[in-house]
Formats: sequence, structure tokens, C-alpha cells
Amino acid sequence: MTVKPANEASWEDLDAVLGSSRCHGGKCYCQRFKIPASKWRDVEDDERAFMLRAESNCGQPESSTTSGLVAYLDDQPVGWCAVEPRTAYPTLRKSRVSWDGRNEDKNDQSVWAITCFAVRKGYRRRGITYALTRAAVDFARKQGARAIEGYPMLTVPGEEIPWGELHVGSRNAFVAAAFREVTRPTTRRVVMRLDFE
Repeated sequence: MTVKPANEASWEDLDAVLGSSRCHGGKCYCQRFKIPASKWRDVEDDERAFMLRAESNCGQPESSTTSGLVAYLDDQPVGWCAVEPRTAYPTLRKSRVSWDGRNEDKNDQSVWAITCFAVRKGYRRRGITYALTRAAVDFARKQGARAIEGYPMLTVPGEEIPWGELHVGSRNAFVAAAFREVTRPTTRRVVMRLDFE
């Protein structure tokens, strides 16, 4: 498996991963933490795709910015991970799930966030999310991040969680990448963090 920044991948490859993914009542294209809830239903799937295409700079390897990573298995695009500075996600910075029990600067651009994973049907349960989590850590560190966070679900062996709910990843994938638990704001969601200093 190889993982590359989205700007080094084609839009067709990224859309092959995300185009069939449905969460939040449509095709999200990783805009859930960017579009205010009050406006979510007013933004069509095509608009969200356009927004991600602009943010990711797909097909523009010379770009100095992108919004995520694309995983390949045998040259097939199989997974996606959204990772950017936390400040790129306005609704995340207002979320109770992200901030309960925490007192820090929400506008600190040196803290990055992993907000979403998608794995194509037929490729799930192969460790792709684990590989993407590790790659996101390396990517954020190389971009000058001071820390990186994730907001995954707690999973219980034998208990099935719908894929749409697991778009934030599982706690186990973050633990395997050396993240530590910061808070547990709900019975099913945790905030995980890895400080580079």
C-alpha cells in the first residue's frame, strides 16, 4: 500500500473513493466540519465535491497545500483521510464533542486534525485506516504541525457499527499511531492527540 497527498492524486482517484460514500444525508465530500449545520441542506452534493476539489488541489503536485491523503493498493485508489490544520474546520471548533473539558486556543494553527476516513467497499477491514492514520501523523509533522488530533469512535469487539458512523475512525487506529486519549466527551466518542514537542 502507498499513501500520497491528495494534490499528487487525480480527482478521478479521489472521487473513486468518496463518490460512493454517503454520510450526513448525502455525499459529504469532507465538508461536514466546514459548512455550518444551518446551511448543510442548502449545499448540494456537487457543490461539496467542488469545494473538496479546490481544497485538495488534486492533480496539482506543485501545490504547497492540500486537505488530505489518498491510499492506493496495487495502484487502485482505496482510501482517503482528511487532515489539515484544525483551523480549517469552523464547525469542529464549535463542537461540544471536541471541546468538552478542554481549555486551549481553538485558533492555534499549529494543531492539525484528522476528521474523516473513507475506504472503498471491497477494501475494508484490511488495515487501510491504520495506514492512513500513521501517514497523516507523518504528513502533519512534515508540514510543521506541533500536534495532531482525531475524534474517533469507541468500538467494542463483536458490536457492529455502521460504516457511516465510523467515518471519524476507530480509537484503536489512533492508539496504534501513538495518540493518547485527551477526553471522552460522550460514551462513544473520544478525543485523541499526539504532541510532537
